Amino acid sequence: MPHTLVGYGHRVASTKKLFAALTRRGPHRVMRGDLAFAGLPGVVYTPAAGKNLPGVAFGHDWITSADRYRGTLEHLASWGIVAAAPNTETGLAPSVLTLAYDLGTTLDIIAGVRLGTGDISVHPGKLGVAGHGFGASAAVFAAAGMSAKPRAVFAAYPLVTKPSAEEPAAGLSVPGLILTDPGDPMTLRSNAVELARAWKAATLRPTSKTKAGGLVEGRRLAPVVGLPGADKGTQKIVRALMTGYLLHMLTGDRNNQDYKDFADPEVELPKAPVMDPFADDPVDLENKIVALLKP
Repeated sequence: MPHTLVGYGHRVASTKKLFAALTRRGPHRVMRGDLAFAGLPGVVYTPAAGKNLPGVAFGHDWITSADRYRGTLEHLASWGIVAAAPNTETGLAPSVLTLAYDLGTTLDIIAGVRLGTGDISVHPGKLGVAGHGFGASAAVFAAAGMSAKPRAVFAAYPLVTKPSAEEPAAGLSVPGLILTDPGDPMTLRSNAVELARAWKAATLRPTSKTKAGGLVEGRRLAPVVGLPGADKGTQKIVRALMTGYLLHMLTGDRNNQDYKDFADPEVELPKAPVMDPFADDPVDLENKIVALLKP
C-alpha cells in the first residue's frame, strides 16, 4: 500500500507540473496563414516546421469571430498542433449546422495540402475538433457528420443550439471532453450537463475560477452591452486543459504517454475535477459543483 500511495502522489505532482507548463506557450515558433487560399474564410496557425503533425479545427462562439481566439490558436501551435478556425457564421443568427460543415471543411484543407512553404503537413489520422460556446456545440455536430471520424472533440462551455447538439451526441462514439462553469451566470444557456448525459464517450469537467465566455479575446467593452468579456485566468486554464487533452488524444501512443492524465476520466485535474452528469438532477448537480469549487 505505501508504494501505491507514493506512486499516486508522484503522478499527481507530475500532472500538476505538466498543467502549469501547459498554461504557458510551448517550445515551437508559430506561423500564421489564411484559409482563404482554399476558398474558406478563416485562419490557420502552425508550428514553424514539422511533418505529419496533429491538427484541430476550432469553432468560435456566438457573435464573435476566429480572430478573437488568436492567442488560443497560437498556444496550440506553439505546442506542435496545427490549429485552424473558419471565420464564418459570425452574425446574429448563425447556423450551427453550417459552422459544423465548415469545421469539417477546415480539417479537409489542413490535412489535404502542404502548409507554410510546403514543409508543414498534417497527418489525416491525427485530427480533432474543438470549439467554444456555440462553436463547441458545432464541433459535436461536425464530429458526428464526418465519415472519417476525428480522434477527439473538445467542447468548452457548450451552449444550447437549434437543432440540439444532444441529438448527434447520442450516437457519437468519438471521445470528448466537455467543460462547464456552473458558477458563471452564462451557464443558464449551457447544455453541458445534458450533452454529457447523451454523449456516452465524453467526460464532463467543471472548471474553477473561470468565466464561461472568458476564452474570447479582446472584448473590453463587451460587458457594457451584455456580452461576456475576456478573462485571462479562464484562457490559461482552458488552453492548458485543451492542449494536454489534444496532445494525448491526437498523438498519444505507447511511446507518448506524458499527457494521458488529461484524457483519463478517473483523474482529477488541476482546476477541473470530474463530475458525473447522472449523479443528481441538473439543478442539484450544479449547486454541488459550485460548492465543490469554492475555495
